[in-house]
Amino acid sequence: MLDGKRIVVVMPAYNAAATLERTWREVMAQGVVDAVVVVDDGSRDETVAIARTLPHTLLHVHERNRGYGANQKTCYRLALEQGADVAIMVHPDYQYTPALIPSMAQLIVSGRCDCVLGSRILGGRALAGGMPVWKFASNRVLTTLGNLAFGARLSEHHTGYRAFSRRLLEQIDVSHNSEDFVFDNQMLAQVLWRRFVVLEVACPTKYFPEASSIGFARSVRYGLGCLAVFAQFALARAGWRGSRLFPPHVR
Repeated sequence: MLDGKRIVVVMPAYNAAATLERTWREVMAQGVVDAVVVVDDGSRDETVAIARTLPHTLLHVHERNRGYGANQKTCYRLALEQGADVAIMVHPDYQYTPALIPSMAQLIVSGRCDCVLGSRILGGRALAGGMPVWKFASNRVLTTLGNLAFGARLSEHHTGYRAFSRRLLEQIDVSHNSEDFVFDNQMLAQVLWRRFVVLEVACPTKYFPEASSIGFARSVRYGLGCLAVFAQFALARAGWRGSRLFPPHVR
């Protein structure tokens, strides 16, 4: 609990056996998390077996690999069912530090915003933390284009460390979103479409062999998907083309 509000951490897991327990222990060490939701997306390692040993943890298993976006859809649904006032996504690969959970939750609980992003770019330590140069460059290009399309001023659109208020999760319809990685960009676009306040905190990250990371080919596909989201958002904002993701009646 934080100021009487229930804090639930969601972990979209896929082959995370090597790092899941270590991440969970740091999450619970923050002292404000009431429950953890682990959604396993058809892992082929011991992720499910390890998750079953973790206290205060709800485990849900996708019998087949459905994709990162599908995993998040299940995560947020279960977080609401668990009574979350704030839901924070922490990847179980230990790439993002759980130490920011209290700060991210406090920004929402205090009413300052409905969404917090853990930015790898703020503070200028992304490359020092091991982010590959080509990923850094593509991150900068896509974030710049996204800010232009969305009318935003965020330092990064592509972080996987995100916190949402219950109010936001109840109002954003993610059922039509992609079940792949572009889900992240679609959801952020929906948040900005509805004019929810988004704040950022600087987040140091670590890149190491056990940390999950999509390869170059899937990154290209993700980038193209983001460009499509930018175009859909711009067309919907101009009133030239309707979209299920960006309905005009909630603008």
